[in-house]
Parts: sequence; C-alpha cells; structure tokens
Amino acid sequence: MQMAHLLSAVLWFLLIVVAPSAGAGIVEDNAFVVSLHELKFGADEFGFSSSTSAPQRPKTQKGATILELRHHSTLFKHKRHQNLLKMDEARATSIQAQIKNYNKFEEKKEFLPEAAQLPLSSGVKLQTLNYVTTITIGSTNTTVIVDTGSDLTWVQCTPCAACYTQQDPLFNPSSSPTYLSVPCNSTTCTTSLQAATGISGSCSQDRNSCFYALGYGDGSYTRGILAQETIALGDVQVPNFIFGCGRSNRGLFGGTSGLMGLGRTQLSLVSQTTDQFGGVFSYCLPTKLYNSSGSLVFGNDTSAFKNATPVSYTRMIADPTLAPFYFLNITGASVGGIPINASGFANGKILIDSGTVITRLPPSIYKSLKAEFVAQFSAYPSASGFSILDTCFNLSGYDEVRVPTLKLEFEGDVDVSVDVSGILYFVKKDGSQVCLALASLSYEDQVGIIGNYQQKNQRVVYDTVGSRLGFAKEPCSYS
Repeated sequence: MQMAHLLSAVLWFLLIVVAPSAGAGIVEDNAFVVSLHELKFGADEFGFSSSTSAPQRPKTQKGATILELRHHSTLFKHKRHQNLLKMDEARATSIQAQIKNYNKFEEKKEFLPEAAQLPLSSGVKLQTLNYVTTITIGSTNTTVIVDTGSDLTWVQCTPCAACYTQQDPLFNPSSSPTYLSVPCNSTTCTTSLQAATGISGSCSQDRNSCFYALGYGDGSYTRGILAQETIALGDVQVPNFIFGCGRSNRGLFGGTSGLMGLGRTQLSLVSQTTDQFGGVFSYCLPTKLYNSSGSLVFGNDTSAFKNATPVSYTRMIADPTLAPFYFLNITGASVGGIPINASGFANGKILIDSGTVITRLPPSIYKSLKAEFVAQFSAYPSASGFSILDTCFNLSGYDEVRVPTLKLEFEGDVDVSVDVSGILYFVKKDGSQVCLALASLSYEDQVGIIGNYQQKNQRVVYDTVGSRLGFAKEPCSYS
C-alpha cells in the first residue's frame, strides 16, 4: 500500500522557512496585486541553484521536535518542468489506480489483509520525491525523503549489493550495538509489513531475518532486511524503530539515503512515535525552491508554530483499505470571492499529500473554477498549455499582475486561502508561459488530490489520534 513517489527531479525543500512569502503582494477586492518578479521563485528555480544554504540544526521546544527539510532539483533546466509534471501525472494516475483496485476488493467483499498484495509491476507505488530531512539512525546522519503517502521508512545499508549514489555515508549495521534484524516468524514481518507495503516479508535461509522488497512503477526498487534500530529526531531518541535496511536499491532518489514514511499504518514513523509525539505532526512549505526553508514539526505543541491565523480543523476521513493516505471532505471553493458551483462537491472526498505537486480536481469542479478564473484574468493574453496544465497566459509584457484569490472550503466551515505563489506556475522564466497551477482528473468518480504547490505558506497539521487535519496561514520560517 505504500506509494513510493518517484520523480525524475528529486526536489529538496527545507520544511523550516527562512524568508517571508515571496510574492504575498497586496490584496485588493479579492485579488492579489503583485509584481511579476515577485511571483517567480527566483532564477535558480529554472536551473541549478547557484548556492545552497547551510543545513540547520533540529530544535526541541517543549513537547515538539522541529526538523529541517530541503528542496533541490537534479534536472537540467530545459527538462525540469516537463519531467516534473510528467512524473507528477504518473503519480496521480497511480493513486487513482490503487484506489480503484481497493474499491474492487470492497465491491466483491474479498478484501482481507492477505488479499491486499499488489503486483510489483503495477505502478501503484509511484511517488514524487519532494521533501527531505536529516535524521540519525544509530549514529549515522541520513537524509531521507519525507512522504505522507508512504509507511515504511528505509535507508541504504552496508553491505550493499547494489546501491545508487547518495550524499551521506551508508548506514553500517555492524557498527551499531543497537541494531537488530526482525525475525521472519514475527507478526511485524508478516501482518505489519503487509499492511504497510502490500507484501509480506520472506525468510532468510537461517530464518533469523525478514526480507522486504518494494518495487516501483518505473522499475526502481528497494530490497533488504527489515530491522530495528534507535533513531534520533533532533534530541528525541526513538528506540527499537522498525525500518528497512536496503541492500539492493535502484531508482531516482536524488542522492538521498532513503525514505521516511509518514502514513497511517503500524510501521509508519507517525505510529511508531505515538508515545513521544501523540500521533501529531505538521509542516509548513516555503514559497521558494532554494535558500529558503520551512518546518517539519513532530508533536502537539502549537507554540512551535508561527501561524498568523488560528488553526482550523476539519475531520479526517478514515479509509482502512487505503491506510497510508489522508482524506478530507472538500465542500466548496471560490475564485476572487465568487463561489464555485459544481456537482463534484456533493461527493467531496479528497486526498491531501506532500508528494503530489499539482492539485487535481474532479472535472466538474475544475471546469467551473477554470471558467471563473479565466473570466477574472481576461485582461491578460492566453498562451499554449503545457503538459497537464491547460490554462496558460503570456505575462511577459507586464510588470504587475492582478491575480484572483483562490479559497478552498472543507467540512466544518474550514477555509484555506491558497498563497499567491500556489496559484500560478511559471513554465518560462520570462513570463511568456504562466499557467493556472491546477489540473483536472479524467473522470468525475476519481478522488481529488491536494498537491503541495497549493499548500505553501500554510501550517498543515495531521492529528492522527484525533482524526483531524488542521490549517493555518503561516509565513514559513525557521528563525
């Protein structure tokens, strides 16, 4: 069930932001009045960063631990956008395929834990690898991809039969006195691993070790031994943490050491640290790709936040058949203060995810929202569409633009105002191709996805114990 987001561009973010929103602009009559320059992430977004900020140390505040996350692109600039959106679409498609597969199990009343196993070649476990943070496994600092759509945390280990190149030293189990392999006859190897990945573990010849294998839709994979080790999240020690010690790994993981799973099953980091952090984590995503940062916070101490508005909570929808994912109900939307009327709001189940980049909406919602946006943005000439983005404009002749506000509404009267940096997507640096940063699903009965592009400058709180999701406006910074 794990969604392993594989993206041709491995984008590094710092989830602990240094600078205020780049392009907050002035809000006048339900529109942002902002310079074209401010709307851009900066020149480095469209190629390689000319410099990178030094990593910042984790912080502990009362009952909360705050980790740093970074963003980095490994793509050449002329391919970055096309590949990013292509792989983002592959990931969104894979999510829909997984949901459809599980719905079939339910319709046939055949869904059992042992029936949840999915074929390795299905492409269901595709992810975009956007956000990374550094944690300590044993005594080794490891940079891992952070993903709310995955459960099993894994890193590359020695001895490694086939490892891709990573930035940090490989974790060496033989040098750690607290490392232990998980027995193959344990429920962790069978039931828990299957719930987290869709596939039960297998036994070593001596039956002392549990082997795991995760395959990804593009042929990438991680294989190794399921183990337990002491990890450190900042100053907080987590003993006996279950993770995958990968000894044969291939894929576009962008020099990271592996992946951190923040999903909802027993083996996710969130579940394994419930005693320490109460099943609560949150993040704030920066508006810039380089030399800015946001925060990944574990724990329920709201004083660790820097939110400008109170945290408003909406109900988290439970779906045991799709345990890694976080669902909520979208009840409405508005553009420039004008409510959007669409039949798709009647069945408002939508998924929120840190790995998907661009938000996907049911066709009825997207069509109405797009029409209203185009009507309010009609002063600017249109441009050709780009990849999954079909509503684009040529803004190259303008120093300043007026961008309609975009608000998403969720169950419980929770309104989320999308930051102006999450409304338009710059395809070309000169502004000659700037697109509405939303896309339509193919079918009305597919589940919408709230991507990370629309989550910027928001404190997004995941309370897994209280079964609720919270939102607050926050100019992400780590100072």
